[in-house]
Amino acid sequence: MTTAESPTRQERTWAWPVAGVLVVLLLGAAARFLDKNVATWFAGSSFAKAIEYPVYAIALGLLGNAVLTATGLRERLSGGFRTEFFIKTGLVLLGASINLKVIVTAAGPAIVQAIVLISAVFLFAWWLGGKLGLDDKLRALLSAAVSICGVSAAIAAAGAVQAKREQLAYSASLVIVFALPSIFILPALASAIGLSPEVAGAWIGGNIDTTAAVTAAGAIVGDKALAVATIVKVTQNALIGVVVIALTAWFAFRVERRPDAARPSVAELWRRFPKFVLGFLAASVISTWWLTTVTAAHGKEVIGVANDLRTWFLILAFVSIGLEFRVAALKEAGWRPVSVFAAATLLNIVLAFVLASLLFRGFTA
Repeated sequence: MTTAESPTRQERTWAWPVAGVLVVLLLGAAARFLDKNVATWFAGSSFAKAIEYPVYAIALGLLGNAVLTATGLRERLSGGFRTEFFIKTGLVLLGASINLKVIVTAAGPAIVQAIVLISAVFLFAWWLGGKLGLDDKLRALLSAAVSICGVSAAIAAAGAVQAKREQLAYSASLVIVFALPSIFILPALASAIGLSPEVAGAWIGGNIDTTAAVTAAGAIVGDKALAVATIVKVTQNALIGVVVIALTAWFAFRVERRPDAARPSVAELWRRFPKFVLGFLAASVISTWWLTTVTAAHGKEVIGVANDLRTWFLILAFVSIGLEFRVAALKEAGWRPVSVFAAATLLNIVLAFVLASLLFRGFTA
C-alpha cells in the first residue's frame, strides 16, 4: 500500500461504521416518532396506547435488517450497531430515576414482595431451564427478565454472563410478547376479583415485566393503583445490581470454571463484572441525594430529562438489536425458552397475587 492510498483506505474503514450509526439514528428517530404519535392517531384504541417504544424500535430494526441483508450492506454497516454502548448508557440513566429514599421510607411491603418474588421466580425459571436443557447463559437472561424487570434485567444479566446478542434479542422479544396482553388482562382480572386499588397495583407492579407496561396497566385501574404499582416496580428495578453481582460470581465459580482450574481471583471477578452496573447504582445514590437539595418541581423536571435521554438510548439499543438479530438463533432455540418463560410468568402471577393480598391488605396509597 502506498502512502497516497493509505488515507483513502482509512476513510473507507471509518465510513462504514459511521454510516451504520446514521442508520441506527434514523431508525431510532422513526421509532420515537411512532411512539409519540400512534396513540394520538388512534385515540380511541386502548391497544395503540399500550404499545411501547421497544415494539416500534425492534420492528424497525428487523425491517432495516431485512433491507440491509437483501442489499448486501448489513455486514459492512454492522460496526455502527453499537448495541452494548446504547444499552449500558440507558441503564445508567435508569438508575437516576430510582429514588432510594422513596423505596426505604414508603415501600416496606414492596421490598419484602420484591425479594420473595425475585428469589422464587428466578430460581424456578433457572431450574426449569436446566431441566429442559437450555444454555446456561440463556437461562440466566430468561430468569432475570421474568423475575425482575424485563428487558432491562435481561440486558444487565447479559453483561454479567457474557451472553450472545441473539440470546438477548430472543429474551427481549419474549418480554414484549408477554407484557403487552398483561396490560389489559391483569386490570380486568383485578376488577373481576374485586381487588382494592392498592392490592391491584402491587399485583400489577409485581409481575408485569416492563416499567412502561406497569404504568399503562396501573393507569387503567386508577391513580392509587398506579402509585403502588410504580413503587413496587421501582423496588424490583433497584435490585438489578444485586442479581448481577450474584450472576457474575456464579458463572465465574460454578458454570464456567474448569474442574482442574484454580478458584477465580478477585481480579477475575472484577474483570467479568459489568462495570456499568456501578454507574447504575451511583446514579441512584446521586439522584436520591440531589433530590433532597432542590424543590420537588425542579427535581421532577430534571429527572424527566434524564428519563427522556434513557428512552432515546434504549430505543437506539432496541433498533441495534433488531439490526443484529439472526433468524437462525430463533430456530435453534425452539419452543423450550418460550415454555420456561410462560411457566415462570404463570408462577409470578400467582405468587405476586398472594403476596400483594397479604402485604398490601389495608395499605393506603
